[in-house]
Amino acid sequence: MTKHSTNWIVTSLIALGSLLILFPLYMAVAIALKNPEEMAKSVFSLPTGLHFENFKNAIEATNFFSALGNSFVITVCSVGFILLTNSLVSYAIARNMNKKFFKGLYFYFISAMFIPFQIIMLPIVKLTTDLHMNNMPGLIILYIVYGLAFNIFVYVGYIRTIPVELEEAATVDGASTYGTFWRIIFPLLAPINATIAILSCLSTWNDFMLPLIILGKPESYTLPLVQYVFQGQFSTDFNLAFASYLLALAPMVIVYLIAQKWIINGITQGAVK
Repeated sequence: MTKHSTNWIVTSLIALGSLLILFPLYMAVAIALKNPEEMAKSVFSLPTGLHFENFKNAIEATNFFSALGNSFVITVCSVGFILLTNSLVSYAIARNMNKKFFKGLYFYFISAMFIPFQIIMLPIVKLTTDLHMNNMPGLIILYIVYGLAFNIFVYVGYIRTIPVELEEAATVDGASTYGTFWRIIFPLLAPINATIAILSCLSTWNDFMLPLIILGKPESYTLPLVQYVFQGQFSTDFNLAFASYLLALAPMVIVYLIAQKWIINGITQGAVK
């Protein structure tokens, strides 16, 4: 196969991939800017007029800013505690993998990655209700625990590439275990912290199932939950629904655009190490 034909194949695959990504986005924007009459004529056509009132009506119908605040609080608190707690647990495991207890603990946590959420869904509902945790703080705790398996898997692999000599030098200088972690190890985890933060942020912000079964009061609903308001028994207001979807999507797109360089840096540094 010549270099020219290889470049043609690669270009074609990139163009196809871009089309598969951009076409749903085009559909979402086009439907959000149409009215029902235009929708009835053609779903795929460009809007003849820009109906920005759909966004205003969607904000009012979903109580958007209240749901936005709930999603923001849940996401920020979850990601912050995930980085602090999961990195500590991973550090303890990574530096004691030669001991049977910590090695067993590592595989115990990792095994949770293979348990489908549907199996533990009903026990979670029962337990959180009995403990009066069917609220936003309870949901934050569940996100911290539920992401533990994958995060430990990533953290442990990364921490084991950091030379132990750095910690030994800090110990000689009189640093405690906690002091060594926060002053030496945690700053070195910045690339992988950024990767885990953005992945946790995306999964938490976009999650629908866990808030649905945990949050009992409408005033604590997150953005994915309030999209339900457009789903009627016999019909769906697609124009307002897609306008609301774009509003809910916008914050995460902004976060990703800002943080993508740290994500790429974390992945490449982990590969190099």
